[in-house]
Amino acid sequence: MTLFSIISYVFTLAVALAYMNARFIKMETTIAVMTGSLILSLMLLIFNFLGLVDIAHPLAKLLSQIDFRALLLDGMLSFLLFAGALTIDIKKLRQYKWEIMVLASLSTLISAVLVGFGSFYLLQWLHINIPLIYCLLFGALISPTDPIAVLAMFKELNAPKGLDTCVAGESLFNDGVGIVIFLSLYHVAFSGEPVTFAAVSQLFLHEAIGGILYGMGLGLVTFWLIKPIDNHKIEILLTLAVATGGYALAQAVEISGPLAMVVAGIFIGNFKNHCGIAKSARANLEEFWELIDEVLNALLFVMIGLELLLLNVNLKVFLAGLFSVILVLSIRFLTVGVPISIFKRFHQYPKYTIRILVWGGLRGGLAVALALALPDGVEREIILALTYAVVVFAVVVQGSTVKQLIKRSKQQLT
Repeated sequence: MTLFSIISYVFTLAVALAYMNARFIKMETTIAVMTGSLILSLMLLIFNFLGLVDIAHPLAKLLSQIDFRALLLDGMLSFLLFAGALTIDIKKLRQYKWEIMVLASLSTLISAVLVGFGSFYLLQWLHINIPLIYCLLFGALISPTDPIAVLAMFKELNAPKGLDTCVAGESLFNDGVGIVIFLSLYHVAFSGEPVTFAAVSQLFLHEAIGGILYGMGLGLVTFWLIKPIDNHKIEILLTLAVATGGYALAQAVEISGPLAMVVAGIFIGNFKNHCGIAKSARANLEEFWELIDEVLNALLFVMIGLELLLLNVNLKVFLAGLFSVILVLSIRFLTVGVPISIFKRFHQYPKYTIRILVWGGLRGGLAVALALALPDGVEREIILALTYAVVVFAVVVQGSTVKQLIKRSKQQLT
């Protein structure tokens, strides 16, 4: 079976789940799609266990032909980040620039270290022995909140203005920072080259600062090209070129493509309102990228649910996954709560801001993709299982309950 056929079937399933949700259940789309695919995966595994019908193994074999890591990191991620960044209001972003800067950089780095060491000792306690570097890689991939999951949910919940900017800004930027931390640790672990602080710092700065500067240049050039054009189709094609060619070039010169897409998307999204583009053309551009965002989100989250069929989990690893959820949430509360408590002295926030930032800080497909990027072996299987546990809990449990916190926060503003 061809890759196109497999993705077509997965996409058809995603559309079917999204339609049933819109027609009958009316949950947030991303949560409903992933929950539906998880239930389907569990049913297939139960049927196989009971000997009723063995569909799980053939389906798992088909799914294994899809390189989920490459599909997300080398394809879908550029579109999803660019689409999300287009909606960010740079004026509101400036109002929360210090919070976003601290949460996206310092908090993410501290969280990666704490989760890494915490998971190492947790696994030792459960008599699961893997090297510390794998645990630090787990900390790096699971600490950033996934903008794909966060933006999709907060957009549907219509969170209070300001709070949604803070959450979206943090998730967009800490995503790029998290990938850079992960790649730096990966380089340390598996490159075979001598490890020095200077070398790691240089790699980090090259990826992060290079990505931001490149994204700014890409956004300005695109703005300059769009300004004299009065053709919404060409404008859409230019933004597509940014998300494809721009991202590919960033990877080729080894700078952070995700950070570049975020910065370029913010620039273009804000400039399009001030460069003479007709209102109808702006609406067409926004509707196009909203559709791209919806399509790819549906495909991504149904694939996350179906990845359950590929996991090998025993009782010890299952318990480690449950404890990892508690560990990650506890450290998230610490690394978010402390800086926001300090910023409260200078800035007024809606009620329940810390709780919403902690509980609404979802992890998603990006974490799974980074876990799949680890070298084959027992260590990868364990890290993948821990990652999957945190992601499933985040999207299904946190995603479906944070709505109540957001409602309470909005009521305090009325």
